[in-house]
Order: sequence, then structure tokens, then C-alpha cells
Amino acid sequence: MTALGAIHWKLCAFDALSLQELYDLLQLRTEVFVVEQQCVFQDMDGTDAQALHLLGVQDTRLVAYARCFSAGVKFAEASIGRVITCQRLRGTGLGHVLIDKAIESVNAQWGPQAIRIGAQARLKRFYSGHGFVDLGLPYLEDGIDHLEMLWQA
Repeated sequence: MTALGAIHWKLCAFDALSLQELYDLLQLRTEVFVVEQQCVFQDMDGTDAQALHLLGVQDTRLVAYARCFSAGVKFAEASIGRVITCQRLRGTGLGHVLIDKAIESVNAQWGPQAIRIGAQARLKRFYSGHGFVDLGLPYLEDGIDHLEMLWQA
């Protein structure tokens, strides 16, 4: 287990991302969702420009990432998606910090409100530990079992 050192957090709109930040986040998303999970899918889904991007950087390297959306973009409620931690820092608690920061970011940006996510079913326990409740609406996305889960403010 690698020690969890200082992480610098940044929340910004799509057009405020530097070219390097955009490259880094697309590279991390591809590393995890396409290569590691062996899932061929269209990651660039046309909604990045509508998202706020939460980046966790350690020593100039992107190690954590999530997209935050206002209500009405992905779901009727605000939402969080593309939640990722780099493989080398899994098991350090970084994922827990990331989801807490994402919830905090949604509430700071758009006010306290419900947040709906489309979570990979295997991560139900992780998200439940952060107050998300399974809505009993399972679905298959890109060959991976998912659940709709809701967090109440």
C-alpha cells in the first residue's frame, strides 16, 4: 500500500481545464474504464462540456477524478460520474476522500440537494458507505452491471 500524500484538489469547468489537465483526465479514464476493466465504450459522451471536473493531483500527477453535474443534465437530480482513482493508490482511502469531495463540490456549487449516480454494481457497498441508497433500478451499461443510487442532502 502506497502512502496517501498531499493531494491538491481542483474543481473547474471544461473550458477552464488546461490542455495537460484534459489530456491527463482522458488518459486516466481510458486507463481505468477501457484498458483495466476491458470495456470498449465511448468514454467521451458529449457531456464533458456540461460538467465540473474534480481533479486530485499528487506531485503533478492526476491520481483521482470525478465529473459533477447540475440537476437535469444526466438525471433529474444533480449527479457525479466517472469516479476514478489511479490503481497504485487504491486501498489508501483516496476513493473515500474523492467521493466526499465530489459530494461537497456539488453542494457548494448548486446548493444542498439529492445526488443520483449510476454506480457499477460491484461498488454498491462503497457508495452505500457514503450515504447512497440503491433505488432498485439495476441496468446493464457497456456489459457492466450498474445500479441507480441516490444520496439525500
